[in-house]
Amino acid sequence: MLSCTLLLWSCNASNEPKKPTIGVSFETLQTEYWVAGFEAIKAELKKRDLAMLEAIADGDANRQLEQINNFIARKVDGIIAVPKDAKTIIPMIKAANAANIPIVLYNRPADQSEAKSVAVVADNLGITKATVTYLCEQAKKSGKKYKALILMGDLGDINAIGRRDGFEEAVKPYSDIIEVVARVPTEWNQEKALAGVTNALQANPDINFIFTSSDFLFPSIISALKHANKYRKIGEDGHVLMAGFDGDATAYQMLKDGYLDADGVQNVYFESAAAVQAVLDLKAGKSLSATIPDPGFVIHQGNLNELAPKMWGAQVKK
Repeated sequence: MLSCTLLLWSCNASNEPKKPTIGVSFETLQTEYWVAGFEAIKAELKKRDLAMLEAIADGDANRQLEQINNFIARKVDGIIAVPKDAKTIIPMIKAANAANIPIVLYNRPADQSEAKSVAVVADNLGITKATVTYLCEQAKKSGKKYKALILMGDLGDINAIGRRDGFEEAVKPYSDIIEVVARVPTEWNQEKALAGVTNALQANPDINFIFTSSDFLFPSIISALKHANKYRKIGEDGHVLMAGFDGDATAYQMLKDGYLDADGVQNVYFESAAAVQAVLDLKAGKSLSATIPDPGFVIHQGNLNELAPKMWGAQVKK
């Protein structure tokens, strides 16, 4: 899909000077996070009076390469891309480099290579570690022992690796009270998540501590917990300590309803504004760090009212 987005402004008006155009390529719009990021970038470009070409690759790296080559052929002024993974994006970066077109990666960095790009990324390890540490402290306060489960993402995605490692670093100091009994590979697939959690709960019916590497897997977790009669509110007997990562609308509702203990939030608005600014800075010849980090934040029952306005999922109408 490649189109010229018209949002009260045109890609090229014949009676006006041509506006700078940014090509925006997303690997997918599968989850609320990607939709929110896409819309935030679109709004940021509109605010800055920049034109936009958009392309969605639907999980196909070859299609994304064709789309970015199309951007280059149309002589865009910059490119913002969400790559499928850290490796397949490298030829696309090299093509943009050869055309002297700045390219910024949104939320997924590339593997190390001679290709030049800037990545705006969440501190996946740091946000996860802080989120899971909060959950571990809640476990410690209870005076109970815990059996833990982590849902891992696609480990071909560097974000998933950071979240897995953040979880492991967080639980390690609490090994006297928390035993990790299940590590469920999901490949960012809800059906695999449902099967994995269901099997883990059958093998370990006393699991009472769950972290998911993405909030979009919560429907699968909830389904499995309900099937096992283990979906209980905070404070109720049998409540499973739970935390996630992203900050989507489902997580926000679970926090409001009292089922979710904590969530690590990626700041969509920061990342989107930073990505657009980075493209403009590179176009202007400025030197930037290879990575622009999003520190994110942890939202939980104790700070929900304070931080909800900053949580992108709280602004999404379902």
